[in-house]
Amino acid sequence: MQAIRPAQFDAWLEHVATEQPGVKPVLLDVREPWEFQTASVKGDERFAVLPMPMRTVPARYMELDRNHPIACLCHHGARSAQVAHFLMQQGFGNVVNVHGGINAWTHERDPSVPSY
Repeated sequence: MQAIRPAQFDAWLEHVATEQPGVKPVLLDVREPWEFQTASVKGDERFAVLPMPMRTVPARYMELDRNHPIACLCHHGARSAQVAHFLMQQGFGNVVNVHGGINAWTHERDPSVPSY
């Protein structure tokens, strides 16, 4: 499974745009709802954010488009790594884990995202 740091997220988006023009990647936030409310990433024209708590992924993963690249995000990267692995086992081909999670996102990309 491929892992990227939050600091590498823009490079990953550029790679996706080159490999799959016109396809909008998904940042899959697998944290609990209270965590998402506490601190979250805002999507933009380059990527969408989809909250899907880890415990719901086995029942909801079919909501995801297998043709869209997915970056999995949690608090530090452990839960998202498990979800990324699960998705790959289900046949999703372009899945990465955001190593360091939203905690690292705050420090490496966007200090306006609260740390908890």
